[in-house]
Amino acid sequence: MNTSFENLTIGALAIHAQVNVETIRFYQRKGLVQEPSRPQGSVRRYVAEDLGRVRFIKAAQRLGFSLAEISQLLKLEDGAHCNEAREQAQLKLVDVRAKLVDLQRIETALTDLVDRCCEVRGDIRCPLIAALQGIE
Repeated sequence: MNTSFENLTIGALAIHAQVNVETIRFYQRKGLVQEPSRPQGSVRRYVAEDLGRVRFIKAAQRLGFSLAEISQLLKLEDGAHCNEAREQAQLKLVDVRAKLVDLQRIETALTDLVDRCCEVRGDIRCPLIAALQGIE
């Protein structure tokens, strides 16, 4: 396997980026990764910058950025737009914190329902199912 990350086939790029080939093709259709030209009678070849871009996209996704947000971040990657990138990250942080509040609310509700399920004995309707059906 080529370890220089130059002259990679799409399959080798996928392996090095730890994604599926279809993921790379999807990113290409979304305009996130450029499709290299195909020399006459040959296969397309990818370079280290392509690998870096796919890894960037995956890292940004792990941080919760959508593909649309990642597209905006990629436009700022030249290093001259640090303030704009920071603003995008701050917006994502606000979103993540709101989701954490929602998750804590969900955790509290589920904990209560699970505890109530454990307390119920006999032919009584399950509190969890009843709550989800809006019967309680």
